Amino acid sequence: MDTNVIIAIVVVVVIAALLAIGGWWFGKSRKSAVDKSTEVAKAKADARLATEKSAAQSAAASAENAEKTKETAESAATEAVESATSSAAPESPVATEPTPVGSAVTESATPAVETPEAAGTRMQRLKARLSKSGNPFGKALFNILAKDQLSEADWEDVEDTLLLADVGAEASEQLVEELRNDARIAGQSDPAEVRAALKDKLLKLVGTDVDRRLNADKEGANKPSVIIMVGVNGTGKTTTAGKLSRLLVSEGKQVMLGAADTFRAAAADQLETWGAKVGVPVVRSDKDGADPASVAFEASAKAKEANADVLIIDTAGRLQNKSNLMDELGKIRRVTEKNLPVDEVLLVLDATTGQNGMTQAKVFAEAIGITGVVLSKLDGSAKGGIVISVQKELGVPVKLVGLGEGPDDLAPFDPEGFVDGILA
Repeated sequence: MDTNVIIAIVVVVVIAALLAIGGWWFGKSRKSAVDKSTEVAKAKADARLATEKSAAQSAAASAENAEKTKETAESAATEAVESATSSAAPESPVATEPTPVGSAVTESATPAVETPEAAGTRMQRLKARLSKSGNPFGKALFNILAKDQLSEADWEDVEDTLLLADVGAEASEQLVEELRNDARIAGQSDPAEVRAALKDKLLKLVGTDVDRRLNADKEGANKPSVIIMVGVNGTGKTTTAGKLSRLLVSEGKQVMLGAADTFRAAAADQLETWGAKVGVPVVRSDKDGADPASVAFEASAKAKEANADVLIIDTAGRLQNKSNLMDELGKIRRVTEKNLPVDEVLLVLDATTGQNGMTQAKVFAEAIGITGVVLSKLDGSAKGGIVISVQKELGVPVKLVGLGEGPDDLAPFDPEGFVDGILA
């Protein structure tokens, strides 16, 4: 081989080796530089994070110290005010609700209870609602009687209006006869005199000289005074019992509720909800379907032990044609009276049922004896005449009326407010 070729080959090999070594060395140097740069950057980041964390902890500690200082100052101020108040006036005694003993008694765990509306303002709301409702009873009568020279057809319209309003046949005939003979309505009619005459006659039928007080409110009432709520399904007995407890609490009475409706699943729970809102204890069974008479007996015993003012016993709704259910009401009363006398049996009637409720009322009156009637759903009803007919048929007064769905929409019945409302 030619010497020049060999030299060329050696030169090429040497150059290639030098290039390879140079590339390897350059790569190693570059990687070392990158690693070093990364470590420096990481160190700077760690230092920055540590600084920020330290600053945040310092700020949090300062805020916490400031809050503690504020709380301490407020506490000191409050103590100072309380100290000054207690030294300025003697401490007033606080009336406490009696706490009956027994697992069957439940009370509200919430210390703050509602303050029910006073009885005095409730009938004012009823009057306003009646005047704004679609109740045609009084308005229709006035429109007919305000005509000049009433014809026989007009008097028939008067009687029909009374019957449609559930005044009842006998009472309607009596009212028509009295209106016919009233000089203020015969001949040329003055609207003001017609209204006065109609008001007088309606008030006479409704009754202004009847004692409508609950027996618990009368002088010499038993303590505890026992009220039993009765009626058919759907009239709102449990709701009425709860509202009645609020009404009595607003009068300053200590009330206890007995959940003797053991057949409707949620009745006792519903009664407890009503009681809890005004701090009224409820006696109930520990199991569903228990004997209602046993609950009534337990409730009367607890009320007597706690020296409550009033015990309200809620009973299950029942059909008036079921003799066994009606007999059960008598049993509830007899068992209760082993501990306490029963002062009141209130029949809850739905005012919208009108004359259909009269049959129910008569059977309940015979089965357990009733002392008064509660008319629910009276405010918007076209059946206002039921007030007249139920009293005439049963010989007991309407004592309470339901004004609506609100918790304080139950009021003592006021004849003048009722008549003014339906004539407004």
